[in-house]
Amino acid sequence: MDSYYVNKNAQANGDHQVHKYGCSYLPEEANREYLGEFSNCHDAVKEAKKTYPQSNGCYYCSNACHTS
Repeated sequence: MDSYYVNKNAQANGDHQVHKYGCSYLPEEANREYLGEFSNCHDAVKEAKKTYPQSNGCYYCSNACHTS
């Protein structure tokens, strides 16, 4: 299980990126929201979409969930 976070600040395309703890692109503490412990990025993105409907996996740490 890994800890996942969502960036509170949207990217230029409107996506809120979901990151695994330890990612070099993990936002500063003030700019991220803890999503919980998940065994895969798909469940973490699903959780993020409850608050940020336009969420997407980070290209670097959650590539299997990166769609745009």
